[in-house]
Amino acid sequence: MATARLAGPGSLWQTARMRVLVYEWCCSGGLTGPDAAPLVPAAASPADLESLAREGRAMFLEVLRDGCRAPGLDMHAVVDATRPVAVPAGVQVHPVAAGDECDSLVAVAKACDIALLIAPETEGLLARRVAAVRAAGVDVIAPGPRFIDLASDKQATILALAAAGIPVPAGRELAAGESWPTGFRRPAVGKRLDGVGCDGLIRVGNHAASPPAAGFPLRIEAAVDGLPVGVACLCRSGRTMTLPPMIQLFSTRNAPGYIGGEPLTSPSLHHRAISLAVRSMAALERAAGDKARGWVGVDMILGPRDDGRGDRVLEVNPRLTTSFLGHAAGCERSLLAELVAPSENAPPIHVTPRPFDLATHAHS
Repeated sequence: MATARLAGPGSLWQTARMRVLVYEWCCSGGLTGPDAAPLVPAAASPADLESLAREGRAMFLEVLRDGCRAPGLDMHAVVDATRPVAVPAGVQVHPVAAGDECDSLVAVAKACDIALLIAPETEGLLARRVAAVRAAGVDVIAPGPRFIDLASDKQATILALAAAGIPVPAGRELAAGESWPTGFRRPAVGKRLDGVGCDGLIRVGNHAASPPAAGFPLRIEAAVDGLPVGVACLCRSGRTMTLPPMIQLFSTRNAPGYIGGEPLTSPSLHHRAISLAVRSMAALERAAGDKARGWVGVDMILGPRDDGRGDRVLEVNPRLTTSFLGHAAGCERSLLAELVAPSENAPPIHVTPRPFDLATHAHS
């Protein structure tokens, strides 16, 4: 099985500890804050909220667990006081009152050395929080603002990739309230233009009626046959290092849900996925005129043809993705430590990702 080689913690931590703030929008007050409306309808049921929060909670807890493995990190977490989460022992919890999420985030960040922020791209939620913490003078493990803005727009991302010669699905943008065009190729997929995960994702079969017009902009595209795969990229010092690709697992519904992942073991598919991810990252950095930093995920479909001519890149996520669960479980040392303070001189370690189930991680 393929592995990635990472540098471990450097000698800096022998003399100083780093205070690392971890924020995740759902767990850190976003669901009860004033910016929740785009993702949380007023009439949302507890089941709806749980579905939305599951991925976020799984990432939040796994990052905190992973950070606690690094002897040089003091872990801090912003936690919604109305939706408490049992964080790992040793993590310093900073409770946030309902409606006070953004102000509390900035205040807590000022007392830390560096921050990792996990938030949806929707309606600029991620971009605004990264900008607010940076404006407070705190380092954030995230891409530059232009890269975040470009990757947060699925249509703009696809156009930038296509301009660089990277294969993407045929499709187009639909404005809010615009009907699906007559004769658009089926089967098809519709996704919120600035959505995250499976938010607003729908499948339209060959003989299905056209979906009703959405209340937000969409990208609609021809469905692509093949294997859904994600490649996580660790970006630092102007370089991109890819981690082993993960197969993405979804429920089989017209409105699919993301349920977990498992390692991609085929050497030929591994090579194709890594090549597409590296090319996609370079293309977006050029188009944005901005550098990627931290954890960035590239989602794609690997088609059935051995020559890769059926492969298509779907989107780029400018933040931590759920594949962190599988990679952290198969890493010898802390992945968060590698994002916070990589060292070129430490002995390399290996990442051999493991399968993960979101339901299990979200409640562990």
